[in-house]
Amino acid sequence: MKKLTTLLSLLLISGLFAHAQRYAIIDTRYILSKLPEYSDAQKKLDAFSLQWQKEIDDKQAALDQLYRNYEAEKVMLSEELLKKREDDLFNKEKEVRDLQKKRFGFEGDLFKKRQELVKPIQDKVYNAVQKLA
Repeated sequence: MKKLTTLLSLLLISGLFAHAQRYAIIDTRYILSKLPEYSDAQKKLDAFSLQWQKEIDDKQAALDQLYRNYEAEKVMLSEELLKKREDDLFNKEKEVRDLQKKRFGFEGDLFKKRQELVKPIQDKVYNAVQKLA
């Protein structure tokens, strides 16, 4: 009985070692960095990102200017005009936040563009790895 238990234990351990040797580590960042298509896609994404960030920065600068004007004229405005200006400032600030979320938020334009440009390249690498496996 003791020999049978020992034999089963050895078979189980050897089976685990044989199964463990089927794993491989692949540095996909290194592979992708060597592909010119990936570099081009990354440059396009960076260009879109800069363009969208500039758009947001411009809107934020305009909002800051409106706020400075509001602070300067605040003393001279009536209650009605104060409320109207505050509402305008609030709406403009909400627009800037919404635009930022739309461009850079979870599943925003940047995410979608990345899926559009980079996903096919990643799929190529994945398929090549699957062939080797």
